Amino acid sequence: MSPAVVLLSGGLDSAVTLAIAIAEGYVPYALSLQYGQRHRVEIESARRLAESLRVHDHRVAQIDLRVFGGSALTDDIAVPQQRSAEEMAEGIPITYVPARNTIFLSYALAWAEVLGASDIFIGVNAVDYSGYPDCRPKFLRAFEDLAAVATKAGLSGTRFEIHAPLLQLSKADIIRKGADLGINFGVTHSCYDPAQDGAACGVCDSCQLRLAGFRDAGLTDPIRYVSK
Repeated sequence: MSPAVVLLSGGLDSAVTLAIAIAEGYVPYALSLQYGQRHRVEIESARRLAESLRVHDHRVAQIDLRVFGGSALTDDIAVPQQRSAEEMAEGIPITYVPARNTIFLSYALAWAEVLGASDIFIGVNAVDYSGYPDCRPKFLRAFEDLAAVATKAGLSGTRFEIHAPLLQLSKADIIRKGADLGINFGVTHSCYDPAQDGAACGVCDSCQLRLAGFRDAGLTDPIRYVSK
């Protein structure tokens, strides 16, 4: 069985991605990043997921992207609420964190090289959030090319592969896949602007996409919401 680094945010998509990596026979090393995000409660969800799925090792890297800001998730900027599907599909949302997936994948690449692993899993999706530039196939392939020339392992002939198994799936399909793999969605967290007690707001873009996905999948979302 080969080791693989899996980026684990604690959200629904990363949970399903982790379960897929396990189902495909990889030994999972889960990596979460506490980067100064408004919804840092997701890190506790990541810990619970890692424990429930019995990952080989789970580490939390501490960085602080608030030093740059520029996003509703890391700066004093209001999180968009109650936007229509059409509004969410227009342009790059203010919840985009500059270069976040580049930074995350760089951390995952560093750990993969230490582990002697050539596989990295990330739960990006290009269907629901096509506006995010770092969720596109072109970006993922470019990062693979970067890894080949930026690491000792790459220069020695290792070809790193970035796995994005959810890339072209709808939210409903992701949820169905997770249900088939036995994911406990009750320990996941998706909200960008949770209440102090951790309850999801129900009206940010992420909550709306999650709720619509569960409706379309014919399932009930088990997490707590302030409103629905």
